[in-house]
Amino acid sequence: MSVKQTAGRDSLGEFAPTFAALNDDVLFGEVWSRQDRLSLRDRSLVTVTALMAQGLVDSSFQYHLQTAKANGITRSEIAEILTHAAFYAGWPKAWAAFRMAKEIWATPDSAADAKAAHQAAMLFPIGQPNDGYAQYFIGQSYLAPVSTSQVGIYNVTFEPGCRNNWHIHDAKTGGGQILICLAGRGYYQEWGKPAQELHPGDVVNIPAGVKHWHGAAPDSWFSHLAVEVPGTESSNEWLEPMEDAVYGLLK
Repeated sequence: MSVKQTAGRDSLGEFAPTFAALNDDVLFGEVWSRQDRLSLRDRSLVTVTALMAQGLVDSSFQYHLQTAKANGITRSEIAEILTHAAFYAGWPKAWAAFRMAKEIWATPDSAADAKAAHQAAMLFPIGQPNDGYAQYFIGQSYLAPVSTSQVGIYNVTFEPGCRNNWHIHDAKTGGGQILICLAGRGYYQEWGKPAQELHPGDVVNIPAGVKHWHGAAPDSWFSHLAVEVPGTESSNEWLEPMEDAVYGLLK
């Protein structure tokens, strides 16, 4: 995805067309758009810190704070970022930066902010509400197809507290599922075993015939890729919900 910027041409297009082109086409059109190297969220973090270190709390700093918020940096995170940077950039610069940040993050983090922050933490999109399987989930989940040919791969995202029912992936031969954790914190549990806490980078192999559930931690968004293992006569057997009383014991 390319970042679009016209501020250079809007402000300096006639007076300094070369500078305007470098600003819009190179800085934003190329450098900011290299999301395979750094995410937009990470670039915002670096930019805000660099500008604060120079004491440049002007309209450009305000713009980059607003962009940081749009790129998923939450109210609590910007407070921690500026606090940490204050020890290296200078206390007076932090005070100036906080005055502007306080206006932009005027209200506590909302659900929309948390969703944006979660999206910014991973490569794949959150997708659309998982309405087709809503009857098998407690809470809101989302689904984004990654691959629908050869091997089915889907990004499944759970809002805090959301989890699916106990279920079994049945197959005559082969089958089962692989979970590749992408962002947030979640849980996986097999019947008769303790719940396993999941973090980005964790991989769970689920053989066919194993009763299990998975979903988000009570206080965290969670996303994983669900990889369908090829098998013959494959099907899903949906069972009872994961009980609130048992789930509530997880932290």
